[in-house]
Amino acid sequence: MDSAALRQLEDERGAHNYHPLPVVVASAEGAWVTDVEGRRYLDFLSAYSALNFGHRHPRLVAAAIDQLGKVTLTSRAVHSDQLGPFCEELADLVGMDRVLPMNTGAEGVETAIKVSRAWGYRVKGVPPGEAVVLVARHNFHGRTTTIISFSDDPVARDDFGPFTPGFRAVSYGDIESLRAALADPNVVAFLVEPIQGEAGVIVPPPGYLSEAAAACRAADVLFVADEVQSGLGRTGATLTCDWEGVTPDVLVLGKALGGGIVPVSAVVSRDDVLGVLEPGQHGSTFGGNPLALAVGREVVAMLATGEYQQRSRELGTHMLARLHNEAPESVEQVRGRGLWAGVQVKAEFAPVRPRCLRALEAGLIVKETHDTTLRLAPPLMIDEADLDAGIDIVLDVLG
Repeated sequence: MDSAALRQLEDERGAHNYHPLPVVVASAEGAWVTDVEGRRYLDFLSAYSALNFGHRHPRLVAAAIDQLGKVTLTSRAVHSDQLGPFCEELADLVGMDRVLPMNTGAEGVETAIKVSRAWGYRVKGVPPGEAVVLVARHNFHGRTTTIISFSDDPVARDDFGPFTPGFRAVSYGDIESLRAALADPNVVAFLVEPIQGEAGVIVPPPGYLSEAAAACRAADVLFVADEVQSGLGRTGATLTCDWEGVTPDVLVLGKALGGGIVPVSAVVSRDDVLGVLEPGQHGSTFGGNPLALAVGREVVAMLATGEYQQRSRELGTHMLARLHNEAPESVEQVRGRGLWAGVQVKAEFAPVRPRCLRALEAGLIVKETHDTTLRLAPPLMIDEADLDAGIDIVLDVLG
């Protein structure tokens, strides 16, 4: 079947819960994908940071194949030889104590919410049923019923209520807004993206993360960092929180942790926080399966060298400099860190979807967010020549 027939079949028999670009990928390698007609495209989306190491990285594919020949799924009814080493290696990578593996980023966030509430009741002493989790406005943490309950995006919320109570929003990047909300003794956690991805790669003011973590600590509240998109090398450090010397009380990871091969997420925390869970209170059939953990361990080993973080810093500095210095008149603002950028156009040049389609015609995959912003996230292993070729196309379609 050709691309047109495959898109039509998907349109007729699949749910319309996404608005994909009109390209049908049949194969991929590194920073490139190839459609069913054999045309190649440079991937500047990286599956929203799930492909930090590119498509089919040889080390990650080898780890998956090796584990496929041994055991793929056990459930947590028994132990596996991958779980303990995965937990130790990931915890050591981020400087924390204990790991709870799950599958998707949204599952990781749900897990963090449950753990925070249990900690609030069992450790902090919040009255039963009164726990409050603070979130930031314009957040994106997933699309489950509980998560959309604290979203202010009408596309995610409309017609999906009634919503889960127990959440309160503060202004992102506004430390005084957070401090005022922390005065409530029933607050148990502040859940925040160190850089807001879906909102348009919004970078908070310098010092915000460290001040927010300190304010939470002073109020006996858990600082919960959702680094599903921003973590694991994307911004030039292992975690975006590392840029301000912050170790979260609870860390949520996903996307790149699965190496672009299998879904893997994890909640990483201290002994006294994750230690509140008891057998049977939380879990997942596939969470912590040996196949996923074998790939995740290889991801951790690759990050442990610092090579990918350094590439992200160096290439990201180059990318952001070009976007700033060569921005055409249509550009309102360039934001980003590492190999992650949001290029926002002035209102009169929106929407940017047609510019994404022009980029696709030129051989580049890039996606819009909120009509006004092009979001760029090339894989960390991209070479500089390919990076520059992609940036050339971005600047051209913005002109």
